[in-house]
Amino acid sequence: MRQYLAAALLCAAAAGCNAPASTQTTDTLPKDMNVLFWTQDQRDAAFRTMETVPKVVVNTVEAGGPVYPLPEGEPLDLGADVDAYMAKQRNAGLIIVQDGKVRLEKYALGYGAAGRWTSFSVAKSFTSTLVGAAVKDGYIKSLDDKVTVYIPGLKGSAYDDVSVRQLLTMTSGVKWNEDYTDPKSDVAQFNMQRPIAGEDITVSYMKTLPREAPAGSKWVYKTGETNLIGVLVSSATGKTLSQYLSEKVWKPFGMEQDAVWMLGATGHEISGCCMSASLKDYARFGQFMLNGGVAGGQTVVPDDWMAAATTKQAGIDIPGRGYGYQWWTNDDGSFAAQGIFGQGIFIDPKRKLVIASNGNWPTATDPEGVGAAREVFYKSVQAAVDKEAAK
Repeated sequence: MRQYLAAALLCAAAAGCNAPASTQTTDTLPKDMNVLFWTQDQRDAAFRTMETVPKVVVNTVEAGGPVYPLPEGEPLDLGADVDAYMAKQRNAGLIIVQDGKVRLEKYALGYGAAGRWTSFSVAKSFTSTLVGAAVKDGYIKSLDDKVTVYIPGLKGSAYDDVSVRQLLTMTSGVKWNEDYTDPKSDVAQFNMQRPIAGEDITVSYMKTLPREAPAGSKWVYKTGETNLIGVLVSSATGKTLSQYLSEKVWKPFGMEQDAVWMLGATGHEISGCCMSASLKDYARFGQFMLNGGVAGGQTVVPDDWMAAATTKQAGIDIPGRGYGYQWWTNDDGSFAAQGIFGQGIFIDPKRKLVIASNGNWPTATDPEGVGAAREVFYKSVQAAVDKEAAK
């Protein structure tokens, strides 16, 4: 359950901690990259301005062209005190879009519609979509290709046996420890080494890992493998992830604002984490998914991509839930992108529903507290839509 709600690469392990220092600093912002030890006030400030945190370097995901409209609709009667819910969640922003209309939009924590907020592992689902785009464009020939076709630096490692599909579903069978509390875990160590000239820092670490199960036989949440997916997409396309996301989704779909994506020590976007965008643009990405991946009149991904990406491809030992292509799935057909400290995009195709939230939970993960309360809130929104439809 912790992994389901964590969905995260912590900045403590992000290669961005080795990047050149930013010249944009304030007294409020933290001076180190270990987000778990930032104060709540530091997180409130940093999460809305991650690109100004010392040592953070970013690429820009450029917007452009006509903005995808999100017209205001009738307020949705949730039968609950939304302000009280947001306060308990420490939500900075909460938006509900149903049938293409904004049914609720609220902000807090000094954040507003004009600002960006960090995504943490919500970025994983963006990275997954870029794989679909690369397949559609012919850069990736097949999800059944071996990863080493696109990342030759992994040849001779446990990844010789792993397909692109198995990376997407986190079923590589390569041994990995995602324990954020263990300083010797893989997630704490894999970006703390010295970069090797000409090689992405993620590849340098991942190629040293042993196999623990046959490829395709075991699901384990591995942020390092999402970072490999980003390397794979960039290698296949010859483009940065920020450039490709702008080209395939951000501009043609009509995102309102530029986004930014944090870079690792070797200059590559940290594809398992760390993109920052506005709340409404997170909601627009949910709408892009609801619309079948169509942007600018063109389908960005293969025709069968959305169905496969957003339904259970691997079990995660939680009843009614699973894992698709970097999306958390529910057996009722809904699916979600999730990141630590309360970031999320919940999508329910049956109800034409998108719920996007940005936040700063008191702790990175809390599956029995605010995490469970958010699941209850999602269900209450679904129930309110059903009640309205039944009238």
